[in-house]
Amino acid sequence: MKKLFLFIFVLYSSVSFSQNYEQQFNAAFRNLTNDPSFKHATISLDVINTTSGKTVTDVNSEVGVAPASCQKVITASTAFALLGHDYRYKTTIGYTGNIVNGVLNGNLILKGSGDPTLGSWRYDETKEENVIADFKGAISRKGIHAITGHVFADESLWNSEETPDGWIWQDIGNYYGAGARPLNWRENQYDLYLKSGNQIGDPVAIVGTKPSFVYGLHLKSKVTSAAKGSGDNNYIYLPLGDEYGYVRGTTPVDENHFTISGSLPKPGIELALTLEAALKNEPVEKIAATYPKKFNLHETKVFYTYTSPLLDSIIFHFLRRSINLYGEALIKTLAYNFTNVGATDSGVNVIHRFWKDKGIEPYAINIIDGSGLSPSNRVTTKALVTVMEYARKQKWFPSFYEALPTISGIKMKSGSINGVISYTGYIKGKNNDQYTFSFVINNYDGSGNEVRHKMWNLLGIL
Repeated sequence: MKKLFLFIFVLYSSVSFSQNYEQQFNAAFRNLTNDPSFKHATISLDVINTTSGKTVTDVNSEVGVAPASCQKVITASTAFALLGHDYRYKTTIGYTGNIVNGVLNGNLILKGSGDPTLGSWRYDETKEENVIADFKGAISRKGIHAITGHVFADESLWNSEETPDGWIWQDIGNYYGAGARPLNWRENQYDLYLKSGNQIGDPVAIVGTKPSFVYGLHLKSKVTSAAKGSGDNNYIYLPLGDEYGYVRGTTPVDENHFTISGSLPKPGIELALTLEAALKNEPVEKIAATYPKKFNLHETKVFYTYTSPLLDSIIFHFLRRSINLYGEALIKTLAYNFTNVGATDSGVNVIHRFWKDKGIEPYAINIIDGSGLSPSNRVTTKALVTVMEYARKQKWFPSFYEALPTISGIKMKSGSINGVISYTGYIKGKNNDQYTFSFVINNYDGSGNEVRHKMWNLLGIL
C-alpha cells in the first residue's frame, strides 16, 4: 500500500510540475504578445507535450507564415524518408573519341547528379585539391596521359533552372544565394577580396578572388569605406541586362584584404576548367581563353564513378550550418528520383504528396524552394510540429536529431530572413517531459538579437 501511495504521489507531483511550468510558459507568452516590438507582427506558436500527448500552446498554428530556414527540417525529413540515410550522389567521368598511345583524341566529360559536396572544405575527401587528385588518378588509371580536346561539364540530368523562383536579386549574387546545379563546385561560392581607403567615404577596390580565376565573373565595385568596426555590409548583384555585376555597400576603413563570398556564375564550367588546367599543367585563365561555349556529347564512354559522402552526413551540415545550396540540391534530387524531372517545382510536388499522406495539406507547406530562402514561402507551425513528430518516430531520427543545432540549450533549427525569426525543435523539459515546438515571428520591429533573446527566454521556461 505504501509503494502504491508513493507511486501515485510521484505521478501526481510530475503532472503538477508539468502543469506549473506550462502555465508559466503560457502566461509569459501572453506577456510577449503585448510587447511593442510585435504590435504589427504575426506570431505563430505550436507546442505539444509529447510525453502526455497534450497541446500546451496553439496560437495561429494553422496560419501560413514565412518560416525562413526552419523550412529545412521539411526538406531534410523528406530526403531521409524517401532517399534513405545511406544515399550517395554519383559523378561520372567519361570520354568521347579514342585513346591512342596514352593520348585521348577527344574530350573528357564530367556528368553530375547534383552532389553539393564536390570541392567542399567540410570533408577531407571532398576538398577541391583532393577531388582533382582523385579525378586525375582515375584518368591516369584509364591510360589517358594527355588530351587533345577539353574537359566539359554535362549538366543535362536536370533542367536549366539555376535558382528557384522567388529568390531576390539581393541574395542570388552572394554565397548563401547560390543555386544548385547537376555539377556543383566549392559549394558554388568564391571569395572576393576588397581593399578599403583610410577615410570614411573613400572608394573600395576589388583586389582579387579565390580561386584566382572565376569563369564568367565581371564585377565593378561601388563600395565605400565606412567606420572602423562597422562590419560587412556588402552585397554582390549579378548582371541584369549588363555585362558587369556590381558590389554595393560598405567596408570598414583600413582593410587591405577584406573578404566576402559570392556565388559562382558557372560552377560546372569552373570545375571542368580546373580539372583541364591540372591535366595540361597550364593556368586556368589560358584554358578559359580558348574554351568552347558549346559542345556535342556524342556517345560518352563512362569509366569512373565518384561517390559523395552519405546523405546523413550531408544533412548534418545542411541543418547544423544551414547551407541553402544543400537544400536546393536535395529538392531537385527528390524531383529527379521520383518524377524523372530535375526541377524545383517537381521537387515541391514530391514533398506535397509525401506529407499529404501524413495528414499535412499542401497549402500548409506552401513552399517554392528547398531551403527557405525565398520570402514567399508560407508554412504553418502546425505542419512543422507534425514533421518533427514524424521524424521522432523514424529509425533515422538519431541522425536527424544530432544534425539540429543546440541554441540556448535547446535542440532546434533556427531561421532568419528580413523581418522573420523562427525556431523549430525539441525541448527536454525541466520536469523530464518531452516537448516538440515551432515558434515563428513575422514582421517584428526592432533588433533581431533582442527578439531572439525574448524567444529563447520564453522557450527556456519549459
